[in-house]
Amino acid sequence: MDDRDRTEIKEFLASRRARITPEQAGLPAYGGNRRVKGLRREEVAMLAGVSVDYYVRLERGHLSGASDSVLDSLARALNLDEAEREHLFDLARREAGPAPAARRRTPVKPVRPILQHMLDAITDAPAWIRNDRHDVLATNRLAAALYAPVLAQRQADPRRPANTARFTYLDPAAREFFADWDKAADDIAAMLRAQAGRNPYDRNLTDLIGELSTRSEVFRQRWADHNVRHHRTGIKKIHHPVVGDLELHFEAMTLASDPGLTLLMYTAPPGTPSADGLRLLATWAVTGDQLPGAARHEDRLPGA
Repeated sequence: MDDRDRTEIKEFLASRRARITPEQAGLPAYGGNRRVKGLRREEVAMLAGVSVDYYVRLERGHLSGASDSVLDSLARALNLDEAEREHLFDLARREAGPAPAARRRTPVKPVRPILQHMLDAITDAPAWIRNDRHDVLATNRLAAALYAPVLAQRQADPRRPANTARFTYLDPAAREFFADWDKAADDIAAMLRAQAGRNPYDRNLTDLIGELSTRSEVFRQRWADHNVRHHRTGIKKIHHPVVGDLELHFEAMTLASDPGLTLLMYTAPPGTPSADGLRLLATWAVTGDQLPGAARHEDRLPGA
């Protein structure tokens, strides 16, 4: 592990410590005017049941050798949620293991034909597949129509797949397309941070993070927050250029046979304006009428 990795551990633990007040941790707020934001190091050490010196060592980036029970105690002391706890363990494994000689560049591969057939069999809901870098790898017709502004990236640069992180932070159209853009931007940065903890030597991922950091001040600010997050279910608010506002429920499902790939499906409750909007969008998708910025259905795949 190099100094950058230890800095990441230090900043993650310090940021989690800073957000917890003594009251939230069930501690008396002794000392009146506190000079630190959140908990002091000695307070975290007490809550985790370790010595102050040992906690200071951990926060300096030396997680190697920390047992699972110590990491669990630290996660409880810092009130880490499931995603944050997993990230802590990822960082610990990353420090304990040997670093590869070089970061690996993993080529973007098209999805298996059976997965595209599965997507095409879903006709009443937008469904698409992405990888952990948020490249859009495959869609059904309705998802191609729904995500037309995102897929338009391929027309601008056919050499690489459309990418929802790049669209969110670098395309001005994203602020209109995502009705709740701030939340979408928060989620993207937090998911990329979690993935970087799991797979820090993915050259494509680090290149993407570097591109976003170089070109977007907003991304740099969110990246510095060290937030991590799961994105398994929720509501996506979209302002579509043709059918207007849509409030869609989504489910994200990892594909066990294809590690690193996630299937996402969007639905709207029956009888709602969003359900009507999806039906209207489906009509355009089936008839082939051109949507603003839309890619043709046969042009959806990265290798097409």
